[in-house]
Amino acid sequence: MSTSLHRLAALGVALMVGTGGLAACSDNSPSSTPSGSGGSSNAAGITAACKLDSPPTSSASAPPTGGTPGQASGKVGVILPDTTSSTRYTLYDKPLLQKSLSEAGITPDIQNAGGSTSKFAAIAQSMIGEGVKVLIIDSIDAPSGAGVEQEAAAAGVKVIDYDRVNLGGTAPYYVSFDNQDVGRLQAQTMMDCLDAQGVTNPKIIMMDGGTDVDNNAVLFAKGAHEVLDPLQSAGKLTIVSESTVKGWNVEEAAPTFTQALTAAGGQVDGVVAANDDIANAVIGVLKGSGLNGHVVVTGQDSGVQGLQNIVTGQQSMTVFKNVKLEAAAAAELAIALIQGTDPATAGLTLSPFDDPQAPNHKLQALLLPAQVITQANVQDVIDAGALTAAEICKGIESDCTSLGIS
Repeated sequence: MSTSLHRLAALGVALMVGTGGLAACSDNSPSSTPSGSGGSSNAAGITAACKLDSPPTSSASAPPTGGTPGQASGKVGVILPDTTSSTRYTLYDKPLLQKSLSEAGITPDIQNAGGSTSKFAAIAQSMIGEGVKVLIIDSIDAPSGAGVEQEAAAAGVKVIDYDRVNLGGTAPYYVSFDNQDVGRLQAQTMMDCLDAQGVTNPKIIMMDGGTDVDNNAVLFAKGAHEVLDPLQSAGKLTIVSESTVKGWNVEEAAPTFTQALTAAGGQVDGVVAANDDIANAVIGVLKGSGLNGHVVVTGQDSGVQGLQNIVTGQQSMTVFKNVKLEAAAAAELAIALIQGTDPATAGLTLSPFDDPQAPNHKLQALLLPAQVITQANVQDVIDAGALTAAEICKGIESDCTSLGIS
């Protein structure tokens, strides 16, 4: 079938829709005929319901499983940044770190700074004063995190940057996912979903996360550009707009996307959204124009909302960062530090991580692999124990049944 030019009027102008039915995003789906080198795909001929048989895979390696990290004594402080940039900190990180540390005989003190850098600093000061042996910190921003690291170093407390690295800081260790690889996975999967439908010369909008406060967001965008920029140079796609949701403030995501869509002339085939919360806001804007389900939308975190959007065909993919893996790795590293043993004995392979703001910062990183999730493998998140089928399928049971999710 042929595709024709689609133009959305975000402010109520009529939608021009070309001919052609919806094609499932899978290897055996019917695909559209290219509309010509100068054109764009018709969004009405695209479906967000992506079922890639062989989605892209991470280039990072996971630590070995099944080992026992051993026992240690003492207190470990954990400071998480907020409850708004992602639901993961409350739902996953806190209970998983609590469990891993407690099982090793360590007393964990896990607190959330609620988005306040002053509260973050106050919690750190209190924990240092109470004699924690290790601090695991997921900072709100790098400057405040670096300040905490300096205080901890002065007190002889070892610091692990958790999930977000503090550039310009002094922490000797960093545990996270390979965040640049996450950006590559998002962009490549989006292109694979579009390619599987025969879409040529797609128009792409990039919705970056808090690049103003979070180096991970910078890395996501960098990884996505590694995939998209060569294709754009070759004339195979156009990045029509790139915007940042400042500070990961999800309330700003919908107006930011609306502005980006307007700046793009109301034309979009794929959206690289930095996480599932931003993706959900994008979907909300698309719904207002009748385009939901007709644009390939990416995300990451694999929370309930993101996975429900995938199951119902509103979102094309998410990146599953198994927080169990991250929390266990951070806990094992903390245990090794308390024991005074080489982290390699726990199967933790650390490698140098460059800090462009502090070239003399000797930072060792443990970067973990993430997994692409589409409609084809939502069950993997359930099998990993991150969520239950009941949590994902609440209110959308028939959609789950049609995909064999249980």
